[in-house]
Amino acid sequence: MTATRVLLVGWSSVLHGEATAGDVLSMRTVERALSRSHLRHDTAWSPVMRPPGGLALDDADPSLYSHLVFACGPAMGPPLVELHRRFAHCTRIAIGVSVIDPADPAVTGFHRVLARDGPESAPRPDLATVAPMASGTSLPPVLGVFLTGGQQEYGARRRHDPVRGTLETWLSRVDAGRLDLDTRLDPRDWRLPTSPEQLQSVIQRLDAVVTMRLHGLVLALRAGVPAIALDPVEGGGKVTAQAQALDWPAVLSAGEATESALDHHLEWCLSEGRALAQRASRAQSAPAANGLVASELGTLIQYLNES
Repeated sequence: MTATRVLLVGWSSVLHGEATAGDVLSMRTVERALSRSHLRHDTAWSPVMRPPGGLALDDADPSLYSHLVFACGPAMGPPLVELHRRFAHCTRIAIGVSVIDPADPAVTGFHRVLARDGPESAPRPDLATVAPMASGTSLPPVLGVFLTGGQQEYGARRRHDPVRGTLETWLSRVDAGRLDLDTRLDPRDWRLPTSPEQLQSVIQRLDAVVTMRLHGLVLALRAGVPAIALDPVEGGGKVTAQAQALDWPAVLSAGEATESALDHHLEWCLSEGRALAQRASRAQSAPAANGLVASELGTLIQYLNES
């Protein structure tokens, strides 16, 4: 064929390749350049990374393309050598790659290498530095997620595994930045907060919380952040009880924890739920709320003094 048609690939395209955000952004940069230059092109993906309706690399017909462009990542390894073999008739170009060994067959198989770094070239900015991205106002929401597989004290009423399974399946498809959080404190593990204040500093920056834990709900509402509370105990346990005590409506029982229910509650949390959470935050510091806790503490002190 004589007409130029480009197949764009990267590490997000090959089977068992490691897809990173930088890889995908770099491919977007090249896609935009090809589109602006009115060059026909397709982007190929691995089975894991292929978007709905996207082209899988295995399904790409080499005879349709005049050029193969590989974007980002290290230029090394058997997957690139296989690309050279499969697309042998194409002009093959690497751009934005790191060259560790210029003699590597993965490197020498390209007709042209535009390296971002390597022993024979000056460092260049990565392609992801200018990639098209959503603006701050249209970025996905950020969710803090508190899971639990414990609470053995509930015995036969535990429904933790199915509830957690539904939640994890839903989280894998929901369009959101997701943070795996824990209420446990441990100064020996940097992955865990050392103090309640460290955890609260994270929660305050979230758009919403999804929690199977009581204190995930409590701390979210203290920060004025709306929360979806899932109670994994059949018939309701401490999560449901706390939601009732705080007059918080976004709580799902074990039997109600479906993906459609989670969709509905997330939409609510990101709209009117924010204002209600902020009111809940103010209510927790109001005299009435403080009075309830003060009454309990007063009973404790009285008992201690009398016993």
